[in-house]
Amino acid sequence: MTAVPVSYTLAGPPEAPLVVLSNSLGASRAMWDPQVPALAERFRVVTYDGRGHGESPAPAGPYALDDLVDDVLALLDRLGADRAHVAGVSLGGMVGLRMAAREPSRVLGLAVLFSSAKTEPQGFLDRAAQSRTEGTAGFAPTVVSRWLTPGFAAEHPDLVARLEAMIAGADDEGYAACCEVVAGIDLRDDLGRITSPTLVVSGAEDPALPPPHQEAIAAGIAGAELLSLSPAAHLGNLERALEVTGALLGHFDAAGGAR
Repeated sequence: MTAVPVSYTLAGPPEAPLVVLSNSLGASRAMWDPQVPALAERFRVVTYDGRGHGESPAPAGPYALDDLVDDVLALLDRLGADRAHVAGVSLGGMVGLRMAAREPSRVLGLAVLFSSAKTEPQGFLDRAAQSRTEGTAGFAPTVVSRWLTPGFAAEHPDLVARLEAMIAGADDEGYAACCEVVAGIDLRDDLGRITSPTLVVSGAEDPALPPPHQEAIAAGIAGAELLSLSPAAHLGNLERALEVTGALLGHFDAAGGAR
């Protein structure tokens, strides 16, 4: 499949090393808003909407994980960037893992957050079917309940409403096709090929992809660092914004440094 010209936003000094932030299944690039200001003080930060999400096109499926990687590579080419640091949450982390294994020369540092190298497929296949028959809005509250811990969600009803609207705004078919990507991944053999300095972040209370998923990633990548956050669910970058931002800054500084 031809790469999709994804919608993106740039922040930070043009001459600085590039950091690409890749969104989770169901989220737009706005999910990275807490991280961008601090990262953009030292890096050129690009956030983008994955295909089928936000303002990006939603071509007819099926999609493969390599298609999503090709979208990022095409974006780097549009920006004239040979290499970048890559951070991704959930599906975005899977994109980062595959990109680092397949195109090692293009990934300076890698951060994989609340993600997995091998999922249990049935739940994602069921959600793909539901997205096609009922639309994403119907299950948005259920999905968001996995993104934040209950206490944090209760204290931030406006954020919950924004996240539910984010999911409801995803293209129904594009979301379904991305669900099928997550259902079908098996990156376990890729892990040993990853040479980029890697940070893996886990949410202790993540019901969607619990800590054993991240522990397996960290164990499979030579030299990978594992950071566990608690309390944190599936979008722990929102709930533990300062810790995640600090971890990304430290990791990417060490992996490639800011100019």
